[in-house]
Amino acid sequence: MSGNMKRKAMFPGSFDPFTAGHLNILKRALTMFDEVVVAVGVNIDKRGFFPNEKRIEIIRQATAGLDGVSVIQYDNLTIDKCRELGIHHIVRGVRNMIDFETERSIADANRKLAPDIETIIIPTAQEFAHISSTAVRDLLKHGGDTSLFVPDGVEL
Repeated sequence: MSGNMKRKAMFPGSFDPFTAGHLNILKRALTMFDEVVVAVGVNIDKRGFFPNEKRIEIIRQATAGLDGVSVIQYDNLTIDKCRELGIHHIVRGVRNMIDFETERSIADANRKLAPDIETIIIPTAQEFAHISSTAVRDLLKHGGDTSLFVPDGVEL
């Protein structure tokens, strides 16, 4: 690898919304990669809780001051977006064995379709394992306090 080639990874997800757990995974990915592209997937069949613009704004708030982070949205296959951007690593976080099995299946399928793209699975740090976007959405729907679940500086 030449000296000026940056190691890039994609951290894809729906991020509806981006949580303190997602930020933990992202920061740990930045210890392995020079650049991490946080890629907000657009699923036309699934209406999200937050519109995409708001999801991106939340991620930008959460990652302000972090070097090497960019935020995009995409509506094609993750591996196709990786190829388009010249990225060879996908980062995914898992909270538990159920997440792990799901992510492993996706990684296996991706490896068949794109052997040149590797998936890195990072287990969430224990203090964030209970946090999910679903839990944050439930708190919001019922007027609960989300401050312990979302990154500092984030306005939901």
